[in-house]
Amino acid sequence: MQNFMKIALKEAKKAQKIDEVPIGAVIVLNGKILAKAYNKRNSTKIATHHAEILAIEKACKKIGDWRLENAEIFVTLEPCPMCAGAISNARIKKLVFGAYDTNGINQNLLYEILNDTRLNHKVEVVGGVLEEECKQLLTDFFKKKR
Repeated sequence: MQNFMKIALKEAKKAQKIDEVPIGAVIVLNGKILAKAYNKRNSTKIATHHAEILAIEKACKKIGDWRLENAEIFVTLEPCPMCAGAISNARIKKLVFGAYDTNGINQNLLYEILNDTRLNHKVEVVGGVLEEECKQLLTDFFKKKR
């Protein structure tokens, strides 16, 4: 898990270099990387260009299907509701994230979205992988902004 999170951190650092919020995502299937991405929302001026969404789009194109069954996604920050919905919709098996989003409106919202009994797909969630490194990258970024 840590190896793929380290790659997500490298992606996040690419975002930081272009003055984007440093969040990176990596999608893995059968131990192999399908897609990598980082935030591009500010540079593209497109609200949905979060790292997770971009990685999902790349992975779907690569395999030629919208279903990413048995895939795992590694993200440096706990996903927002939009990204959690996309992760579920893509049928991703497992979400692994680094830092917890302590600024979120509902700390349990991620789990509610990914494990809602009304949906036909559940996502396994593991949080806190390389948490300090992921958190520090974000903290440093926002300190420079202020």
